[in-house]
Amino acid sequence: MRHISSFLSLLFFAVVNSWAQTGVVEGRITDAKTNVTIPFANVVLQGTTIGATSDLEGNYRITGIRPDLYNVEASYIGYKGKVVFEVQVFNNKPAKADFVLEPDSKTLDVVEVRANPFERNEESPVSLRTIGVSEIERNPGGNRDISKALQSLPGVQSTVAFRNDIIIRGGSPNENRFYLDGIEVPNINHFATQGASGGPVGLINVNFIREVEFFSGAFPANRGNALSSVLNFKMKDPRTDRIGGNFTLGASDAGITIEGPIAPGHSFMFSYRRSYLQFLFKLIGLPFLPTYDDFQLKYRWKINDRNELTVVGLAAIDQFTLNLDDDLDVEQKRLVELLPVNSQWNYTIGVNWKNFRESGFSEIVASRNMLNNQAIKYLGNIEVPENLIIDYRSQEMENKLRAENNWRKNGWRINYGAGYEYARYTNSTFSRLTTPTGEVFDRDFDSAIELHKWAAFGQLSRTFVEGRLLLSVGARMDGNSYSELMARTYETFSPRFSASYALSDRFSINVNVGRYAQLPPYTVMGFRNNVGTLVNRDNGVRYIMSNHAVAGVEYVAPTALKISVEGFFKAWENYPFLVREGVSLANLGADFGVVGNDEVISDNKGRAYGVEFLAQQKLWKGFYGILAYTFVRSEFQDAQGSFVPSSWDAQHLISLTGGKKFKRNWEVGLRWRFNGGTPYTPADVQTSALIPVWMVNRSALPDYTKLNQARLTPAHFLDLRVDKKFFFKKWALNLYLDIQNVYNFKAAQPPYYVVDTDAQGSPIINTEDPASFQLREVENLTGTVIPSFGIVVEI
Repeated sequence: MRHISSFLSLLFFAVVNSWAQTGVVEGRITDAKTNVTIPFANVVLQGTTIGATSDLEGNYRITGIRPDLYNVEASYIGYKGKVVFEVQVFNNKPAKADFVLEPDSKTLDVVEVRANPFERNEESPVSLRTIGVSEIERNPGGNRDISKALQSLPGVQSTVAFRNDIIIRGGSPNENRFYLDGIEVPNINHFATQGASGGPVGLINVNFIREVEFFSGAFPANRGNALSSVLNFKMKDPRTDRIGGNFTLGASDAGITIEGPIAPGHSFMFSYRRSYLQFLFKLIGLPFLPTYDDFQLKYRWKINDRNELTVVGLAAIDQFTLNLDDDLDVEQKRLVELLPVNSQWNYTIGVNWKNFRESGFSEIVASRNMLNNQAIKYLGNIEVPENLIIDYRSQEMENKLRAENNWRKNGWRINYGAGYEYARYTNSTFSRLTTPTGEVFDRDFDSAIELHKWAAFGQLSRTFVEGRLLLSVGARMDGNSYSELMARTYETFSPRFSASYALSDRFSINVNVGRYAQLPPYTVMGFRNNVGTLVNRDNGVRYIMSNHAVAGVEYVAPTALKISVEGFFKAWENYPFLVREGVSLANLGADFGVVGNDEVISDNKGRAYGVEFLAQQKLWKGFYGILAYTFVRSEFQDAQGSFVPSSWDAQHLISLTGGKKFKRNWEVGLRWRFNGGTPYTPADVQTSALIPVWMVNRSALPDYTKLNQARLTPAHFLDLRVDKKFFFKKWALNLYLDIQNVYNFKAAQPPYYVVDTDAQGSPIINTEDPASFQLREVENLTGTVIPSFGIVVEI
């Protein structure tokens, strides 16, 4: 008992001692145009009287702060004020909050400068949301996964399956683009669907992220090849005071992050994560057991005040084995028979050099990325040559170079530049397939294509009427060497125009119209028939085009509350349409595997329209929250050219996320999601039951003559997260409990079919059709309570 008493006394002393310590907030304040430091700027912690003034080098340092989350505000005469929200202060290391202030002629004679907590982007004053790292880390049900945190925003549709597909305003999951500090990253998920963007778990380590800019429309001209969204991940700068680190043990992986200085002006951040996702997948009844490793790197060289260089790296190794346990249920056995064994690896490495001058800055970005994807499947999982039905091996490689210039003078802002890319795609495919009429055939080809791509872009922005009216006009053109048709750069001319008018300091009206172009997936462009012909090039495949129109109103309250309403309309042209299956590629992509490795024609059209409502409360007196409602209709043409609901026509989407910070560093958050129910295509039971067809597919084929004529029932989920933080002199500890699907809602999925068997387990032949098996429909429900416990240690 004496030893226990001593231990409890020591623990109590440590906890009390942690409350007594004080933290530091420090950073640098610079001019957005020239990168020149700003001396004598005021920096304060909102809601307190604690603050500091920047020195001659633009640096500031606030000491004597109790560990907690703070909103840090910076202001200076002649500049727009700025707030960095939710800066986490520790005892063991300085919290960083750098400010890049925009010149503002309106404030030249103003004594007090008030910061707008929600900045307006000059090129994209509408359809732009920003989410901070604290919002990602504490997102209930998210397990520090960035893709899941995005599902709290308006226009973002989540699937009821265990995946991270990003579905925006009725568009397909393959219409999104991602940038890490200006370097394009093709994919941000493990076990990615080739030809799309989704997967079951996120790839980017949130420890590297400062904030995420999410564009659901009004894309800047320097961000191309996107139709539904662009995500800019702004990374933290590594520590420069000393070596430090972070250890995380979460629901699906364990990871370590190390950061610190290398030499004066040089600093780095590196992380490695290893999953134990196979245990979670086994818990929720998934039939395969995946493991993954990922690596992330940032190196920063601050050459001088005018030049800096950043290196960013991201890599992943993904592989899984099938769950062949004897106690699998009917659904698990069906999926084990259906799914191929898949392995992937991918990487991106890029360099970003910035040169600042009096009138702006230039940027040169060079990068390389590569994906290796393999899938193999044997009938009955018996690995003998005659049972082989899938052997797929593919690689995608891209080398990219982009140069752009940002010029500002007399209120004008100009961004212009050009890009070049060399790409190589290879594909070796053997697959046993069936036609809609029940014929079985083998597809066997090898393909390799090389592409030279080019792009040019420019955007001009300016404010008028004493800063109340903001206008921006831009354009972009893309082309490549795949075919004479795609080399016609003028056909991808993509103009865009934005306007924003502030009726008052808190109320504004915003509009945007634009046209955008995207290259079809490499799986489409590299497809060949069995004699080696590039079928889709001969079919005239071309860039997919989309026209957007968005209008909305926005109100910002003094308590850092933003309320906005936006209406949108989107129209697609030239979407690839799968000839064999009779369905638009726009309806696919939210499942594992490969999308687009088939013959297509580029004549499909689509449309989506809807309204979004957002109420977002930044941290204020311990409260924070987001209420998002989206009404969306999404339609694409079927084989007859009629518009029918697409696979993403959820109609009603609701997300309510909120939380409260309590004393002694406790925090509780909740998230409730509602999905109105998406359409699906009924099965062609008669064709699927044919013995040769079933032996190849092991599942029911969709009847695309009835495209999306059925609809799932609505689904809703509640997630809960509780955090407790401890701050010690040389380290910090965050313990959290995260519970997904608290009330155990069972969401409906499309029903599946199995072959009836007799007492000996042999398949039963249909007595009315001896050429067919006897199939049985099975209700398909998904969802279970998933509790998880996590530990984050800051050193």
